Amino acid sequence: MLKWLGGSKVDHPMADIRQAREIIADLPANDASKALDEIIYWLESLNRTEGFELDRRFENIDLLDAAAKNHQRKLAQDYLAMPRQQKFRENKLWSGVFGFWKQLGGAYLTCISQYEGGASRAHSIRKILPVIVARGLRALTLQLKWTLLRYGLAAPRIWSELARLYQAAEAGGFADHVIAIYPGTHGQSSARQEFLKAMMLSASSTDGLTPVGQEIAERAVAHFSGSFQLEKNAVAGCHYYFDLAAARPPSRLIKSAEPEATLRYFGAGAGLAQLKQLLAVVTETGGIPQDVNLGGAYGKEVVIGVLSHLVQYWADHPPARGAQRRKIATRITVVPGLSEIFQTLDPANGNALDFSQDRPAESWIVENVSDGGYGAIIPAAQSDWVKVGALIGAQTETSIYWEVGLIRRVASDEYQQRRVGIQILSKAAIPIRLVHPATVSSPDREPEPAILLSTAPDSAGEVGVLMRVGIYNPRDSLEMIVHNKSYLLMPSKMVEGGEDFDWAKFKVMQRAG
Repeated sequence: MLKWLGGSKVDHPMADIRQAREIIADLPANDASKALDEIIYWLESLNRTEGFELDRRFENIDLLDAAAKNHQRKLAQDYLAMPRQQKFRENKLWSGVFGFWKQLGGAYLTCISQYEGGASRAHSIRKILPVIVARGLRALTLQLKWTLLRYGLAAPRIWSELARLYQAAEAGGFADHVIAIYPGTHGQSSARQEFLKAMMLSASSTDGLTPVGQEIAERAVAHFSGSFQLEKNAVAGCHYYFDLAAARPPSRLIKSAEPEATLRYFGAGAGLAQLKQLLAVVTETGGIPQDVNLGGAYGKEVVIGVLSHLVQYWADHPPARGAQRRKIATRITVVPGLSEIFQTLDPANGNALDFSQDRPAESWIVENVSDGGYGAIIPAAQSDWVKVGALIGAQTETSIYWEVGLIRRVASDEYQQRRVGIQILSKAAIPIRLVHPATVSSPDREPEPAILLSTAPDSAGEVGVLMRVGIYNPRDSLEMIVHNKSYLLMPSKMVEGGEDFDWAKFKVMQRAG
C-alpha cells in the first residue's frame, strides 16, 4: 500500500478525496476509542507514504484532525474522571490520546519537511503555512501535557521538534501573526503563542499537581498565553530560557547567560497579574468567569490550589524549600492508600506488618530527608498507583512505628526511575475507632477505623485525624475510641481531602465516666 504505482499515482486509499471523506464518514460514531485508533492508523499511514502532493496531504490531515476532535476529548475526560481505573484501562486511554497527538504532530512536521524540501506544488500551501506550524506546535504541547500527566520525562524529540517548528515560524516572518488555526472560539492563536504554551507548561512545575490539577494548569496556561513574554535577550520578566539548538527542556534563569543566537528567554509577562486577578475572583466568589475555560467544573478549593501553585512558579523567584534536606541512603517500606494502612495498623498486633496476606508493601530508596518528609526513588517496575496526593504508610528500617504521609511531588529521570517527595503527616500513626455519639450503643453499626496523627493536642487543643471519605461533617461531633478510652471530638476544619481519605482537625476532650 505504501508504494508508487506507475510512478505518478499514490497507492493509498486517501489519495482520492471522495474515498478519504468516506473513510471519515465510516468512523464509529459511538465508540471514541475505536474511532481514535482508526484515525491514528490513517495518520500513521499518511506519515509513511511518500508521493502525496503537499496540498492533498494537508487536506487529508485536516480531515482526520477535525474528525478526532470529539473522540480525543471524550477519552481525555474519561482518563481524568477515573482516578482508580485498572492499569490496562488507564494505559489504553493514555496511549490512545498520546498516540493521536504524536501522529498528528508528525503529520504536520511532514508537511513542513516537504515544503522546505521544495516539493511539487509547495507554493499551494504557502498561505496556510502559519496554520500548519501553529497546529504542529499545539500537537507537541499536548504530547508534553500527556507525558506530564504520567509524571514522565518528555522525550528529547519533543523539544527538538518544538524548536524546529518555531524556527520555521521566525524564518518565515509569521511567528507573531495571529490567525485562525482552528475554527471555533479558541481557534485564534499564533506560532509564538503556541510555542509559549509549551514553554510555560514546562516551567509550571506540574510534577507537584494531581492529574486533575495538571489539566487545570494546562488550560490556565492556554488562557493566558497571549500575555506571555518571549524575547531574544534576557530582559526583566523573562525568568526562563530555552535553547533552540538543544533537545532539552527550558531552564530557570539563575544568573545572566551569555547571549547566544539560539537562546529564547520567556516568562509570564502580563499573564502573572492576570492570573493573580483570576485567583482573587475565584477566592472571593467561588466562581470561574465565563470567558475562562479550565476544561470542566471543579471545586473552588481545587481551582484555588492550582492557581496559587501557578502564581508561585510564574513569579520572579521560585518558592523556597520549606526545610533543609539532608542526604541519606536508606530504605522505607511503603503501603498504599487508607485501607492498606488500616490493615497494617491492626490494633491487635500493635504496629506489626502482616506479610502473610500478600499485602502490597513496597521497598523504596530514601535519598534525602528533612524535618517534613523524604525524597525517595521508586523502581520503574513498581507503584503504578503513585501520583500526587496519594496517601501512604511508611516504616523506616530503624523504627518500629508506622508513619503516614502524602506524596507531594512525582518526577521521572533519564533512567526511567520516579522520584517522589513525601510529606510526613505523623511520625507515629495511632489506630483509633470513630462513631457518632448517638450511635455508640447501637448494635447495628460498627465503629469506623481511623488514624490519629498526634499523641497529644496541639497549642490550639486540636488533633488531626485521617478517616474514610464521608465521615467528617462540620456540624457533627464524633466519638473517638483509643486504647479503650473514649473522647469527644468537636469538628474544627477539613485540612485536605483525597481520593480515599479525609484529613480533618478536631477539638478533643475526654468524656466523663
